[in-house]
Amino acid sequence: MKAALLTGMKQIEVRETTPPLAPEDGLVLQVKACGVCGSDLRRWKEGPTLETSPMIPGHEIAGIVVSVGKMLKGYKEGDQLAVAPDIHCGRCFYCRHGLYNLCDDLHLVGITPGYPGGFAEQMALTGEVLVNGIVHPIPHGMSFSHAALAEPLSSVLAAHEKIGTGLEDTILILGGGPIGCLHIAVAKERGARVILSEPSPIRRSLAERFHPDCILDPSQEDVATKVRMLTGGRGADAVICANPAAACQAQAVDTVRKGGKVVLFGGLPKANPMTTLDGNRIHYGEICVIGSFSYHPSFHELALEVIGRGSIPADSVITHLFPLDEAGLAFETASQGDALKVMVTM
Repeated sequence: MKAALLTGMKQIEVRETTPPLAPEDGLVLQVKACGVCGSDLRRWKEGPTLETSPMIPGHEIAGIVVSVGKMLKGYKEGDQLAVAPDIHCGRCFYCRHGLYNLCDDLHLVGITPGYPGGFAEQMALTGEVLVNGIVHPIPHGMSFSHAALAEPLSSVLAAHEKIGTGLEDTILILGGGPIGCLHIAVAKERGARVILSEPSPIRRSLAERFHPDCILDPSQEDVATKVRMLTGGRGADAVICANPAAACQAQAVDTVRKGGKVVLFGGLPKANPMTTLDGNRIHYGEICVIGSFSYHPSFHELALEVIGRGSIPADSVITHLFPLDEAGLAFETASQGDALKVMVTM
């Protein structure tokens, strides 16, 4: 079978590899679609570590079951499944309290060594993945690309549930990439007024299809001043940092209203993870700064349902499709900032 491997800095090689066998307690999935995530791009830019080289990345996965292990119950050939990366241990403090995404021994499909991902024609899902991972049936009639989009949407849904986005809220989203546009769509679906700040004219244009109430160009206008003008001088009820930029995190604290919420959604580069926030504004304004990483498995099931009923415009999020043979080009396209969600299809 063919698989795309991360072999070096900005190097994706499509190679012939040995097809996986179905584990006794698992199955083999014929991958039909796998999305390129921002975290995939970070690893692509940095190159694999000694532990992970070479590695099959990809964790936004949808496909068809083609082989089932003899001990596995509840699955059969022909089942269509959407797969997300998280595999929790089920034993630690966080798992025992239902905080599976904070598991002390979290493994990630397509990221953790020994857990090859979805940029391949086939992949094995072990019993560990099926029991402690995130695997859900694809709703009838849903395309595989739409099903793969459920993975990033899950994180977005979880973030808005955490901050309780509602009808009275004005939400400022910093960053108009694929995640930022999903935040627009979810916030609008929950009834909020949405302001987007995005420096790229191409991405501002793409974001228009999600109908934010206002789009700002931070290179041409002071975002904090404009947001206060739009909110009666208060500031946004919540600011979501949907990009990996420390400067935007500082800007978020400056732009949110007193008693508001700042969501650090986009992770910073591992080589430069530090940020500086106005501690006095957080203190005297009683601003809540919230980290948002991954999600409870129930949000993946919800994301599939939300996409299935058309609440999120999935076709507007997915702007590019590439065959597996062009996986390298898919990564390059996703990195250039002219696309939203890039999918590799098999």
